[in-house]
Amino acid sequence: LLTVTVFLSTLTPKFYFALTVTSSFISGLIFVFEWWHFRKYGTSFIEQVSVSHLRPLIGGVENSPPAPAAFSAGENEPNRQNMPECKVWRNPLNLFRGAEYSRYMWVTGKEPLTYYDMNLSAQDHQNFFTCETDALRPSDTVMQKAWRERNPQARIKAAYQALELNNDCATAYVLLAEEEATTIVDAEKYFKQALKAGETIYRRSQNCHSQSPQHEAQLRRDTNVLVYVKRRLAMCARKLGRIRESVKMMRDLMKEFPLLSMLNIHENLLEALLELQAYADVQAVLAKYDDISLPKSAAICYTAALLKARAVSERFSPETASKRGLSTAEINAVEAIHRAVEFNPHVPKYLLEMKSLVLPPEHILKRGDSEAVAYAFFHLQHWKRIEGALNLLHCTWEGTFRMIPYPLERGHLFYPYPSCTETADRELLPTFHEVSVYPQKELPFFIHFTAGLCSFSAMLALLTHQFPELMVIFARAVSVVS
Repeated sequence: LLTVTVFLSTLTPKFYFALTVTSSFISGLIFVFEWWHFRKYGTSFIEQVSVSHLRPLIGGVENSPPAPAAFSAGENEPNRQNMPECKVWRNPLNLFRGAEYSRYMWVTGKEPLTYYDMNLSAQDHQNFFTCETDALRPSDTVMQKAWRERNPQARIKAAYQALELNNDCATAYVLLAEEEATTIVDAEKYFKQALKAGETIYRRSQNCHSQSPQHEAQLRRDTNVLVYVKRRLAMCARKLGRIRESVKMMRDLMKEFPLLSMLNIHENLLEALLELQAYADVQAVLAKYDDISLPKSAAICYTAALLKARAVSERFSPETASKRGLSTAEINAVEAIHRAVEFNPHVPKYLLEMKSLVLPPEHILKRGDSEAVAYAFFHLQHWKRIEGALNLLHCTWEGTFRMIPYPLERGHLFYPYPSCTETADRELLPTFHEVSVYPQKELPFFIHFTAGLCSFSAMLALLTHQFPELMVIFARAVSVVS
């Protein structure tokens, strides 16, 4: 104790000031890093390290709940052990790389697609447009390499090489339509060439597909190419204002290939019918696809809510409804909105323009922020067109959360909300977009702790600078007492 007292008596106020400034600086750096890590990954770095590495060393065991399901396959179904979690889906309404995504990047200088999203698309293209028999056709061999290329210019160059080898290489025209065409008109021209070539190859494959398993694989590939081209042509017609033609092409495609319902072509059809304001036809499509045995989507749930809201929204007034109560039609509309919000709680903020939109990614996570961006990007205009629909949504959507106070543990009409959506959405959405998180996470303890430590040490540094003698006496007294 005597040695400590002698040592403290030799310390000058400059030492205490330097000590407090240094501690304030270090704690400030820790706070900034913790905040950055939380914004990017949604967790505290210190907490994550302690749970992952320190707890096992001291014998602790983390009890994690079973993984929740990503979407509902039906209401009030007790068994959900085998349901998949956070499956990423191809966006049915994804934009064109060259004509839309690239133009956005030219204007804003921001990259609208993440590497993870584009890598998923490259895998899709390889699965859809290649097969075991590609080695038999030199042009298909070139295209097989083209889909693996990361550089867009290298892919385009490979597509032209494939066309030099075979002028009827449908997949080469598809690549040029997606990536080289800078307008929808140019993209449509390439897709028409792809359609002509694809139909020829498809008919040829149909005539010989039963001869061997290799021919069957080739028929599947040629079918995929044909369906992809026809769908994109329908989307081109929709974007160019030929909506009735687009609707006919989509209906014909769904009749011709009914087994490819997993491609969700009906979501393209719903959007086009809403643009035509053909609400009876929209209801007919919903009657077929809004089924208890089929997986849901934001497009299905929110379109159903929009049709219910359309019947009452024009005359709806929250003041009047609170006095006389809700009518049967209003109750149905509110319940439909609650159902939609429970499925994807991120959508209302985009529809009500409480959050700004970005270009939708090429892949979406059902019930996630990426799906909400994709839905609102195309359907906001349809909600605005129906008078009072957004007002009804504004008055009722937050009531959903009172029905499901613990959404990660138990749902009302759907399975519990997946806890993995934030991580996947951060991979799918661009870095300049603020990802929506549900349920909203509170700041971790260590962020509060480092912020308090930084503030406290900064205050001590300020007091030491202003009252050096007094703070020295205080520090010595604390040291002796401790």
